[in-house]
Order: sequence, then structure tokens, then C-alpha cells
Amino acid sequence: MSYPILHDKLKADAGRLSEALEHMSKLFLAPREEKSLRSFTTAEVAELLRVSDGYLRKAHFDGRIPEVEQGAGGKRLYSADDIRKIRHALSQTAKDPFQFLPGRRDGDKLQIWSTVNFKGGSSKTTTTVTLGMRLALRGYRVCLVDADPQASLTTFFGYQPELDFREGGTLYDAIRYNDGDSTRVPITDVLRKTYFPGLDLVPGGIILSEYETETPTALSRGEQPVFFNRIRDSLRQVEDDYDIILIDCPPQLGYLTMSAVCASSSLLMTIIPERVDLASASQFLTMASGVLEVLHANGGVGAYDNFAYLLTRFDTAISTQQDLSEWIRKLLGDSVIETPFVKSSAVSEAGLAQKTIFEVDLGASRNRKTYERAINSVIGFSNDIERMIQTAWGRDSKP
Repeated sequence: MSYPILHDKLKADAGRLSEALEHMSKLFLAPREEKSLRSFTTAEVAELLRVSDGYLRKAHFDGRIPEVEQGAGGKRLYSADDIRKIRHALSQTAKDPFQFLPGRRDGDKLQIWSTVNFKGGSSKTTTTVTLGMRLALRGYRVCLVDADPQASLTTFFGYQPELDFREGGTLYDAIRYNDGDSTRVPITDVLRKTYFPGLDLVPGGIILSEYETETPTALSRGEQPVFFNRIRDSLRQVEDDYDIILIDCPPQLGYLTMSAVCASSSLLMTIIPERVDLASASQFLTMASGVLEVLHANGGVGAYDNFAYLLTRFDTAISTQQDLSEWIRKLLGDSVIETPFVKSSAVSEAGLAQKTIFEVDLGASRNRKTYERAINSVIGFSNDIERMIQTAWGRDSKP
């Protein structure tokens, strides 16, 4: 079968799919099911607050912190909002209040990290959203920015970008170029609170692909601000509201990625320890170095606090991956984050339900050992990155 006018067919197919998805949404998602966060155990909360179980129990006994819901056997169950309230209550009487409030202090610059990779399937989005949730639970004010037209990060928060943002409401609105009556809006107009306390979202959507096609024309007519300043300028509007902003970039070195890179204080590159992925990583770094050189010469980028590599989808059962990971560490040194993000069925199963490992119900987990292995991996690399953030603020951290 041939398609002499392919664009007409694609437009028609897209229309049919969009209508069908909207119909399905009305059938199966009405009333719209909103995502919610599970409860946390005493042991989990103690770790998040950097205290012992006994310290937390005594604080309850002394009435220094609010009481929480109790489950079977009288075990305390904490919501994420409970954790935040307890964190602030403990900081009021602590010798070192910053133990419980680890975020920015006077003079600390906003930490903006972009997650980059030239190749899809490297757990870039999963890493970004998981890290964001962990940092929020640890007491930081976090914003996630979905700069990928595929908008996978946005779907983790219960949105259907092709339906929910058909009329706008994504990052594109805040960085777009002037076009007749359509102009960019403040990023606060598209910023959304999520069901996860301490974690906000700037959604993505397929419309972001327009930024890639519109930028050359905007450059030719000299429209300001230039493309590499647009995400940076937008984020400056909310600079005082967050400690950390994480940007999920598209799996390519286009204008969106370059704009995110120019807005960032640190970069995080995900790498699967496989030969094909390493070859792709080498190509990305070669291209990125050339692009960054040009941007640096034109005032687009300055100094970065960190350029870190995270080994993802790391399978400890595959000897070649273990060998390659050691080789990578010897080659790239301390730039490689100490703890890898392991490949795990627990992470994969959570992802199928548009959840992270932090949202998995422990009681419903079929293999607790698998879950614990996955969560320890996530806590490990998140703590490694948290230390980098604290160091960038000029202080040591002991997560």
C-alpha cells in the first residue's frame, strides 16, 4: 500500500486516535482518578529525618511532634504531609535546625540539574522523577520540569498530556516565541502542584517539538531572548520558591536540551553499562563538547558545579556489565556516581503503573527482597547526589 499524500493520512490517524483516547478517558477515567501517595513506616520516616527510630518514638511520647494514624498492631503510618509537619516541628527545638531543614540558606544558589542522554531507554525519566521524589521526602523544595515532547515524566503524575494539555499549559507556553497574538507566559501560569508534598511540576507535551522547528526562524529574525536563555529566564521567575529544580531533557542534543543545559548548575548523564550505550554516550559527549564550546563563547553557559554520570539499568547478574562498570569508573573517575541505579523488576513493575519505587505499597509487593534491593539502590544514588548539592552550597552532608 502506498501513501502519496502521507501527511494527510497521518493527520487523519492522529485525529482518530485523539478522539478515541478522549472517549476512553470519559469511559474509564471518569470521575478522574487522582493519584495519591502511600503511607510510610516509622523506620522509613526516621531515615528520611536523619534520626533513629527511638528518637522518633520519644518525640511522639514527649508530645513534641503531632500524632499520626495508626495501622494494624498500633504501628504508626505517616503521610508525606505528616513528615513535613514533623520535620518543621523538630527544627524548632533542635540544636541544629538545618538537620531537619537541609535546603537553601541565605546566599545559596538555586540548584538546577538537567538529566541528559543521547539515547532513549537509559532510565533518564525514571531517574529524574525518582530523584525528585526522594529529595522532596528529604525536606527539599523541588520542582520537576518536563522538557521532553514525549512527556513521560508528566504521565508519572497522573496526567494524559495529549488530552490534559491539548489547549496549552506546558513548558512550551513559558518559552515559546512570539507569533501574532500568541506570546509566552510566566512559568507560574503552567506550574502545577502535585499530589506529592514539596514537589511541583512544569508539564511537557508534544507541542514542545514546535520549539525545535521554530528556533531557526527565531534566530534568523533576531528574536530575544535567544533560545539558550529561554528556560533560564523562565526559571528565574520562581528562583526563590525552590531549593532544587530537575529538568528531564529529550534524548537528543536539540534546542530544548541546549536551553536546559544553559539553565543548569549541574548535569547528570545516565549510562547503561553496555557497549552500544557506551558508543552512544561517546557520540553524545563529542557533540556536546562542541556545542558547549560555542555556547560558552557566546555567553550561553558558565561554570558547572558538577557533571556526573549515573550507571542505570545495572544488572549485577551480568558479568560483562560488572566489567564495563569498573572500566567506566577507571576511565571517568570520581565523575561516576558511586551507587548505580540497579535494574529491578520492582522498578519496572512500578513504572508500568506510572509509579516510582517510593509509591509501591509494601504490603502488595510480591517480593520484598527485590523491593528492598531496588529501594536501597535509589536511596544510595540519591544520597550521593544530595551530597553533591550540599557541597555546591559549601557544606558537608551526611545523608
